[in-house]
Amino acid sequence: MIISKTPLRMSFFGGGSDLKDYWENSSLGYGSVISTALDMYVYIMVNKRFDDKIRLVYFGNELVDNVDDVKHDIIRSALKLAHIDKGIEIIYSADLPMTGVGVGLSSSSALAVGVMNALHAYKGEYVTAEQLAKEACHIEIDCVGQRIGIQDQYAVAYGGFRRYRFYSDGNVQAEPIVCNKKNIMNLKKNLMMFYTGKGRDSRKIMAEQTKSIEKEMSHLDELVRSVDAAYDHLANGDIDFWGHKLGETWEIKKQLAGGISNPDIDDMYTRAKKAGALGGKILGAGGGGFMLLYVPEDKQENVKNELMEFKLIDFEFEPMGSRIVFMED
Repeated sequence: MIISKTPLRMSFFGGGSDLKDYWENSSLGYGSVISTALDMYVYIMVNKRFDDKIRLVYFGNELVDNVDDVKHDIIRSALKLAHIDKGIEIIYSADLPMTGVGVGLSSSSALAVGVMNALHAYKGEYVTAEQLAKEACHIEIDCVGQRIGIQDQYAVAYGGFRRYRFYSDGNVQAEPIVCNKKNIMNLKKNLMMFYTGKGRDSRKIMAEQTKSIEKEMSHLDELVRSVDAAYDHLANGDIDFWGHKLGETWEIKKQLAGGISNPDIDDMYTRAKKAGALGGKILGAGGGGFMLLYVPEDKQENVKNELMEFKLIDFEFEPMGSRIVFMED
């Protein structure tokens, strides 16, 4: 039996610049994001079956004779990539709502990375975070056909608080944020995350955003520049810059595709700002899921009371990426 544990992620700046249509053609030469892994996880348990069937347990259940009959597209593609076609059981669980829609914390990429990590371990193979990220990108983009970016796969494979750069030649740099630990701790103290109660199909939003990239290059360039600015201000201890910049980049992000925001999200965000938030954004592609807010500590009780109908989520930053936490013959 093998169990993998893969963190979810929180993305701050640069979202959208991880789309291939952008970083292949960017005048800056790369796309870039800042994100952190979270202490919320996807768990994959893999075990050998006594027969040749394939059994899957997730928010659905499957028992099939052939890998081609597996309905779960990510797990089916992972099994094929690992050259496993029979006699296996895979159980998927997570520290967040397990539904067929996304919530903005990269659960589908964490699944792809986590299942590949578990399958490699099942075969007695060790693989790097870079390989796991590349394989997850291949599964989600090439095999399943999702028109999405590549930041999530790297963020959950590597873990930690990092700046990523996606170069036009296809190389990816995963650089740890290097600064006074106190600055990162102060940043964390000023962040609040609320669950909107709404899921969304991020694939539709990302597909529309992909179509508009050519005419939105200047906006995406600005989002990339915000990454380096945020990095520098964090290193200098100017934490409030992140709050104001989150709000500025959220306004830019909303222009990239329809469905990124909606009247309910706009109302929630406006109420949070009036209660003391300096800025914020919807995590992930938008449309629902989790809202991240930057709120000075002395205003947090006001924001909590104003948004009392929404679930406030406790979280910590996670320094580690996907790993194997249990292995037994």
